[in-house]
Amino acid sequence: MAGSVFTPSLEEMKHVKSPEGQMLTKPFLDVCRMILPVIDKFGAAMVLVKSDIGGNISRLEAKYETNPSKYEHLYGIIQEEVDAKTAKGSSSCTNGLLWLTRAMDFLVELFRNLLAHPDWTMSQACTDSYGKTLKKWHGWLASSSFTVAMKLAPDRKKFMEVIAGSGDVNADIEKFCSTFPPFLEENHKFLASVGLDDMKAS
Repeated sequence: MAGSVFTPSLEEMKHVKSPEGQMLTKPFLDVCRMILPVIDKFGAAMVLVKSDIGGNISRLEAKYETNPSKYEHLYGIIQEEVDAKTAKGSSSCTNGLLWLTRAMDFLVELFRNLLAHPDWTMSQACTDSYGKTLKKWHGWLASSSFTVAMKLAPDRKKFMEVIAGSGDVNADIEKFCSTFPPFLEENHKFLASVGLDDMKAS
């Protein structure tokens, strides 16, 4: 593999915005999908996160595929649900985007921790990131299953070797943690502008 596990998603990030600066549905979802192989390397610790992310990508993608030209812009999908008053439904695309964005926040924070705290175990890095991102949106049940899963986190050194491939993994992680968050930030801002950034998990 040329480069690290992050290389494909970093390449794809260049295409997430239209020339007019609008968030494009397919490229954004593709970037998120390209992060799944990174999550795979966590093994059992991230099974929940991975199925959650995969499910939300599929939900948004299915909507996009019903009419690619109409749903070319990511926020068009959300705006349509807001106008139809269906955005708050648990199976809405809005809910899908919200949780997809939150899960990505968690991953960005996790990789930041791995760079900033070389002495932390993977479990420590995961737990700290969870506390800063997803925890406040999770109910007791989700929170406790997450905490249990984090105990299954892989050995840090092995994990870093596996995701490095032939690339400079630290440089790639750094690039990922600086390039990706502005897109996530924009999602949060848009969701907040339509009053939907604070939905909690049941």
